[in-house]
Amino acid sequence: MLSPAGLRRVLVVLCATEVISWGILYYAFPVLASSITAETGWSLATVTAAFSTGLVVSALAGIPVGRWIDRHGPRAVMTAGSLLGVPALVGIATAPTLPWFFAAWVLAGLAMAGTLYPPAFAALARWWGPRRVTALTAVTLLAGFASAIFAPLTAALVESSDWRRTYLVLAVVLGVTTVPAHLFGLRGPWPGPDPAAHPAHDDPGAIARSRPFVLVVLAVGLGSFTAFAVIVNQVPLLVERGLTTGEAAWALGLGGLGQTAGRLGYGWLQRSTSVRGRGVVILLATAATTALMAAVPGPTPLLVAVAVLAGTARGVLTLFQATAVSDRWGATHYGRLGGILSAPVVLATALAPWAGAALADVLGGYPAVFVVLAAVALVAAGCAVGSVPRTAR
Repeated sequence: MLSPAGLRRVLVVLCATEVISWGILYYAFPVLASSITAETGWSLATVTAAFSTGLVVSALAGIPVGRWIDRHGPRAVMTAGSLLGVPALVGIATAPTLPWFFAAWVLAGLAMAGTLYPPAFAALARWWGPRRVTALTAVTLLAGFASAIFAPLTAALVESSDWRRTYLVLAVVLGVTTVPAHLFGLRGPWPGPDPAAHPAHDDPGAIARSRPFVLVVLAVGLGSFTAFAVIVNQVPLLVERGLTTGEAAWALGLGGLGQTAGRLGYGWLQRSTSVRGRGVVILLATAATTALMAAVPGPTPLLVAVAVLAGTARGVLTLFQATAVSDRWGATHYGRLGGILSAPVVLATALAPWAGAALADVLGGYPAVFVVLAAVALVAAGCAVGSVPRTAR
């Protein structure tokens, strides 16, 4: 087992590398997408499709990555993910053709599978054991600042050069920070599984095929789809309500503060609710705040307040995903089961950018889209009711 100093070292490392990895591999793209289309002539839809392809690859690769972590620990796979990120970003930056661009994003998807939340969650769940919620809360709190740090940094870089040089600079930053941090910071003995804690759940394949696991995957996947679709489509909804684009952007940013508040309150929620009740409450809150956004026409201060409430529910949802496996089946097979669980979440991030716009065209506006999204979250809450095995009740 790691000493207390070792546990703190692991936590500090993952707090730092999650901010950097999310900021560079994920949040830089939305800032650079318009510059890419302007310079290359490729359509925004096509460029976004390449990014989404990387996310899908990340979801699929996350399952074998999780199995590796269960057996061997996170050090090798997270170091390899950081190493892969460097040539992936260089490939994106130097892509002369669209097939090259897509291939580079496939490689970036493999890098994401080894560096973003799922492997970090698996590492903390096993190493920190019963105190994992404290560690997971710290990592998700700090990683929530990734966009606030790297979006303006990326914008400053592209304004002073171009998108290709910007990605090259980001590749250097990723390589010199996360590679040594994972290689040297995640060292230490990987604790063996503790079957005594969950003797009835030694077979991860049986767990993955069980009704509670299928339902928790549906609950997390549908809830995450709602949350990400709200993020992407909130600005056009608020513009329809009469806000300027700048005001709507501020409301979205303040929703990020609500997300931080929600994560800070998760420890209290864990102590005050059962495993089943916690999931249902979080998803009902997601449905309620999404429905409020559809129903409230104004004024601006009330719309901003609702956006903050929606952000709070979204922040708690992230920790619900992070603890769903360990709360129900312990940390023994967290990597493999967490990889399966995270796949629909990653797919939700890939589908959300265009799903809202497509629904808005069909339904005649964004308020109706948010009604549909609230209904999806309600279905997720219903799935959460049956997502708890008897041993975890």
